[in-house]
Amino acid sequence: MAERTYAAARVRRIESAGSHGVTVELDLRLDAQPGQFVMLWLPRVDEKPFSLVDADPVTLTVVQVGPFTERLQRLRVGDTLHLRGPLGRGYSLGGERPLLVGGGSGAASLAFLARRLAEAGRPVTVALGARTAAEVLLAGRFRERGAHVLVSTDDGSAGEHGLVTDLAQRLLACGGYDHVYACGPAPMLERVEELCRSYGVPGEVSHEAYMRCGTGICGSCDRGDGLLVCRDGPVFRVGW
Repeated sequence: MAERTYAAARVRRIESAGSHGVTVELDLRLDAQPGQFVMLWLPRVDEKPFSLVDADPVTLTVVQVGPFTERLQRLRVGDTLHLRGPLGRGYSLGGERPLLVGGGSGAASLAFLARRLAEAGRPVTVALGARTAAEVLLAGRFRERGAHVLVSTDDGSAGEHGLVTDLAQRLLACGGYDHVYACGPAPMLERVEELCRSYGVPGEVSHEAYMRCGTGICGSCDRGDGLLVCRDGPVFRVGW
């Protein structure tokens, strides 16, 4: 699909995702890699980037954080969405025993990755973090794809009590993991990068940023080091 070409797709299915989100399935298939994203457009409203939860069919998880996502959550089966993509650089699918670390809505792109890794016959471990049990996203989808899922919550209401990066550190300390993938808030990704370097395990982290164009033209997602999240990422390599 050309970068500026919009596809129109109808909503085929909607299901809840945690306490503040919905997962939307469209009647559209994309040739995409895990970690890539699409720009969703609501005419006369706005356009925003969203990670692909799956590409066949196109599936997206929408957590309410503002007016645009609130409008998306009001969609019903049969409504039309406009999107362009896939855009950006995705994950590499490296490692024979990968560890996936997701924080909050960062679970979205990792769900697509877990599917592809499972299809390649790789045993997948997923560490999911959230503030509360009600905010844990897509755990069931990971389990459906054969992943071993561990959860940590800030308030201890599900899984371990604490940060998901503490859980990830304990898993890495046990050894056996040869590749780390992560998506989530910036402080979480910074800690994951530290862990990858400390344990000598290559990693890939997917960054979120404010994006207006999604193609590297506007420069709104400049990281300050000459790299653009939409064009050079959103997935960046660590330690390799």
